[in-house]
Parts: sequence; C-alpha cells; structure tokens
Amino acid sequence: MIMTVAHASSTWIRETLVVFGKDVAIERSTGEIVATSGLFAALVTVLASLAFSTTGQGPRAAAGVIWLAVAFSAVLATSRSWQREREESALAGLVLSPAARSAIYVGKAAGALVFVAAIELIVLPCSALLLDIDLVRHAGPLLVVSVLADVGIAAVGTLFGAMTVRTRARDLVLASVVLPLLAPTLGSAIAATRELLDGASLVELGDYLELMLVFDVVFAAAGVWLFGLLVED
Repeated sequence: MIMTVAHASSTWIRETLVVFGKDVAIERSTGEIVATSGLFAALVTVLASLAFSTTGQGPRAAAGVIWLAVAFSAVLATSRSWQREREESALAGLVLSPAARSAIYVGKAAGALVFVAAIELIVLPCSALLLDIDLVRHAGPLLVVSVLADVGIAAVGTLFGAMTVRTRARDLVLASVVLPLLAPTLGSAIAATRELLDGASLVELGDYLELMLVFDVVFAAAGVWLFGLLVED
C-alpha cells in the first residue's frame, strides 16, 4: 500500500510539473504575459508614485502603490494565461488528459505564482526609486510578505480564471470576482508592508502574516477541491 501511495504521489508531482513547465515554456518563448502585465504594473506604479511623491508621503504610500499595481497586473496576467488555454481547445485537451484535476490546478497556480513574482521584480525597484524606499534594508521581511501574498493571489486567480475562461467578458468578470476575494490578503499585505517600511520587525508583523497564511491555505484547498467541477463541461 505504501508503494501504491508513493507511486500515486510521484505521478501527481510529474503531472503538476508538466503543466507548470508548459506555461513557463510558452512564456519564455513569447514573453507576452510578463511584458504586457509588467508594463501595465510599471505604468500604474509611476503614475501613483508621481501623485504621492509631491505630498511628501511617498514612503508611507509605497505599500498601497506596490500592492495595487501587483493586484491589477496579476488579474491581467491570469486572464491572459487562461485565454491561452481557450485557444485551439487547449483547455479541452487538459481536461481530457489523464492528469489529475488537482495537478492541473496546482501546475497552473505555480505558473501564475511565477508570473506574479516577475511583475513584482518590476514594481518594487520602480517604487523604491520613485518613493525613496531602502529596498536593500527591507529585502528579507518584504520577501516573506510577498511570498504569502503572492500565493493567495495565484491560488484565487487560477481558480476563478478557470471559472470565467468560457465567458465573453472574462476580464471584467474575473476582476469583479477576484479582487473582492483578495481583499483580506491585499489588505494584510498593504498593512504589513506599511509597518515594515515604518521600521517594524518581521516578528511585529505576525498577525498580518498569520492572516495571509490562513487565507492562502483556504484558497489553495478550495482550488484543489473545486477546480475539477469548474472545468467540466
């Protein structure tokens, strides 16, 4: 029985890596998602930074600027990722494949996580430059906050991207559904980042980190459970 469980686990991991590798390979060859979403994120960051830098509140406003730019750009990236699956019946091929539905979901979510992280690599330096943030000093704690927030964004975006992929106004529907659900995660990320830039230690951010972790677990578990139902015709 132990060997059976081990075989099933290794098969599930391979299926997950295949789906993840597919998304990453397509993005490496086209650069479409990171380029478009990254450009949009940079534009939002620059415009918001210009609005706040003249008021002398740049460092305090940085948390909101960073996470709003990331959130809106992540929705755009998720929508485009699922649009690829819709083209030439690629989604039907995934559903009809022997891969476990949960493996497809986790693989797609892992790909989305990479895209969101790539967007942050654009947003953070722009914010640091325009809003006078010492990025090197806060790099470690900010990485922890970013990982917890990104997991929630990827988990929710992937789940509801699958739900809205067949709708005509999928971009509007996806944003309308995902952003309210991400409110706890984004609110905690903004608050934690603000406190961090004000000099708080990572230990003092414990409540925000725990809240993000709880929502990460809930969103990921819901995705694994519901994804199969959402992609069935």
